[in-house]
Amino acid sequence: MSPATPRSGKEIRRSFVEFFAAQGHVIVPSSSLVPDNDPTLMFTNSGMVQFKNNFTGVDTRLKRAASVQRCVRAGGKHNDLENVGHTARHHTFFEMLGNFSFGDYFKEQSLTWGWQWVTEVLKLDPARICVTYYHEDEEARQIWKKIGVADKDIIPIASNANFWTMGDTGPCGPCSEIFYDLDPSGKMYGDRPGTPDEDGDRWMEIWNHVFTQFDLQKDGTKVPLANKNIDTGAGLERIMCAVQGVQSNYDTDVFQAIIQAAAARAGVADYHAIKATEQGVSLRVVADHLRAMSFLLTDGVLPGNEGRGYVLRRIMRRAMRHGHLLGVEQPFIHSLVPALVGQMGEAYPELQRAAPMVADVIKLEEERFGRTLKQGMSLLESESQGLKAGDRLPGEVAFKLYDTYGFPLDLTQDALRNRQVEVDLAGFETAMNAQRARARAAHKGSGDSALADVWYSVQEACGATEFLGYSTLQAEGVVQALVHNGQRVASVKAGETVQLVTNQTPFYAESGGQVGDTGSIKGAGAKGSWQGTVTDCQKVLGTLFVHTVQVTSGSAHEGDALELQVDVARRSAIARNHTATHLLFAGLREVLGSHVVQRGSRQDDQLTRFDLSHPKGLTPEEVTAVEDFVNQRIWQNLPVVTRIVDKEEAVKSGATAQFGEKYGDEVRVVYIGTPESANLVTADLCGGTHVGQTGEIGLLRIVHEGSVSAGVRRLEAVTGPVAYQSFRTDASLLKEAASGLKCKVADVPTRVAELQANAKKAAKAAPAGGAVDVSKLLGGKQTVQGMAAIVAEVPNADSESLRVAVESLKGSLGSGVVLLGSHTEGKTTLVAGVTKDLSGKLGANALLTEACKAINGRGGGRPELAMGGGEGPVASALAAGRAFLGA
Repeated sequence: MSPATPRSGKEIRRSFVEFFAAQGHVIVPSSSLVPDNDPTLMFTNSGMVQFKNNFTGVDTRLKRAASVQRCVRAGGKHNDLENVGHTARHHTFFEMLGNFSFGDYFKEQSLTWGWQWVTEVLKLDPARICVTYYHEDEEARQIWKKIGVADKDIIPIASNANFWTMGDTGPCGPCSEIFYDLDPSGKMYGDRPGTPDEDGDRWMEIWNHVFTQFDLQKDGTKVPLANKNIDTGAGLERIMCAVQGVQSNYDTDVFQAIIQAAAARAGVADYHAIKATEQGVSLRVVADHLRAMSFLLTDGVLPGNEGRGYVLRRIMRRAMRHGHLLGVEQPFIHSLVPALVGQMGEAYPELQRAAPMVADVIKLEEERFGRTLKQGMSLLESESQGLKAGDRLPGEVAFKLYDTYGFPLDLTQDALRNRQVEVDLAGFETAMNAQRARARAAHKGSGDSALADVWYSVQEACGATEFLGYSTLQAEGVVQALVHNGQRVASVKAGETVQLVTNQTPFYAESGGQVGDTGSIKGAGAKGSWQGTVTDCQKVLGTLFVHTVQVTSGSAHEGDALELQVDVARRSAIARNHTATHLLFAGLREVLGSHVVQRGSRQDDQLTRFDLSHPKGLTPEEVTAVEDFVNQRIWQNLPVVTRIVDKEEAVKSGATAQFGEKYGDEVRVVYIGTPESANLVTADLCGGTHVGQTGEIGLLRIVHEGSVSAGVRRLEAVTGPVAYQSFRTDASLLKEAASGLKCKVADVPTRVAELQANAKKAAKAAPAGGAVDVSKLLGGKQTVQGMAAIVAEVPNADSESLRVAVESLKGSLGSGVVLLGSHTEGKTTLVAGVTKDLSGKLGANALLTEACKAINGRGGGRPELAMGGGEGPVASALAAGRAFLGA
């Protein structure tokens, strides 16, 4: 019994993977929408992006691979945003099926497998298929004939649409495409490729095969490559459209599940009855944009005002405006996430895991934009009321919508689209520049006079740095600016230190008490390659990540491509200390009381420092209790979860803000323990980097407690390997003390207590010399070799009493030497002392050694004080000592 023909999106996706796995392909999971190996791309926009290093030969581990890659085209030159909802096939988010060969198989196998999967697995009618080839690629034409495609259905294309190039020079090659006829009846507009009506929707491209076989030279010649590659791409949404027998991608099952859920919320009973209306456009926009925003959020992109974050915000707010057009005034797009997960969660488990966070962020953005959407639309309607087709909305009005009401420019353009009214873009830019000038003047007047003017121009020219460091410690980038000695420069050479700005970075810039990352950097450009060491990363003007780089070889230039690598071990240690800081704060409030407030903190790779408000020093018992609280939570291995929420809501819900930090309307909250559960330990506003589970911290030890100022205490703590080493060091010292006290480690406290008790007892029982009558001994002072000397026996004195007496006699002599001995409990004890002025030529340790030899004893010490003993009579030892002194 043959397997059923795949029909649903899930089945088609699965069948593609299974088919190419059977052909010996390694199935590679989809990479993130944020490319980590191509800094020139804002988003992953094709299946081949993650295989860049395989195509260039840098990575030779793979020979053949297949993937289902999530893609976004909504920024830069790859931007389908404005067409979404108005056409049958434009999307911001789509899935690209692809098979790839890196110097392995070539045209015949690739085209044959493509034909087999389309006609034999998916059962698409060959009579409804035609193929194209680059008009000079006779090899491809012959392969299609061999496969069985009729001559009339093999169409030569002379344009560059069927010839792929990477750039003006470099790898290139012809393409061959598979097209499918959506409407053999001919009612649908459009015709075959290569005809005047090829742009119609009837004939739909479903698969493109690129044959990378040449190296394009500057003079236009094509040199054959030694290793030829295959790069194919089949849009899943188009394949579904063909297989499911519909004429729009939005009528396929994956989209319909979302559209129907949205229609239900909007009170639309039958989408198909209104699909040609503006309501239909709005439902399609919401469905498409939900997919894009959900996967971007899953891959770590958050709504913001710069870079990827701003593209995401544009997508979200465009969807929200269309929700408003549907008559839904309350936040609802977040409620559609389960419908999306139901369709795509099986293929993308990361979407399932991130779904709660995705819904939370979408809802937050809906609530924030909902506050101004209605007002902004009212302003737009009133300002454009008299405009007719061909007119322009003043740029300052578009800017006010952008600046005051949060309307991205393209949202305003989209709102005016049906009326054929445009926006005065030059006027918009003039208003934008005026706002930048006001912001610069305001910042200069804020007291930050030390900030060099150069950074304002860098910020305006480069925009915000995209921070990737929450999800990766390695990334590629492009040098956007070099600043040396306060001046922007085009290049720097080896041996120089430069401040470098790149378009994106995994390096954390110092903020919130957490120090900046360090690591390494490699650059390459038209003038050669270079290397450097990143010694610091600081945030300037709130958006620029400025890397301090020591160039170690070569010369760095603006525009160079970069490989950035954070010091992994150091970042891990910092993350341990930062998460431990949050636990420490929670422990302090638990043990000391809710009056405890953070007054400052700092986390580096060695320790965490935490300043707190508290009127008195912590007792040893309180310190131990705080340590116990923290370590118990560490050993529970609690999850560390981050969410983006509204600042006011975060504070109202009990999230703690960091001392001295400034926050925007949206904040990142770090939860230790599961949010909204009994095991939640703490929730804090924090932009720092953290461990994923508390167990990664390993261990915490408080190593210092002291005063900073009146009412402010400071704790310093170590974690992980540093904490372990601190315990080892103390254990080693304890063993050394036990050895010196001649007792077991466990008995050290008892032994020390005994010695202290004996010393107190001796001090009470005797005059200034302890149990020894020092004044009597002073009466026996002699002069030996020009030195004052006291050599005497003391009856029934222990070593501590003798030591105290020797130190006292040294003080009384001012300059001289002392040797005392006593015989108690069958043993002779000796103590020798020499004043500091004489210890350079006569050491107490040397004197003691000679005295001990006479009684078969031993001892040691310093030039100023030495102690020892033996079995023989005291008189013999003292006699040896006198002889040594020359008496």
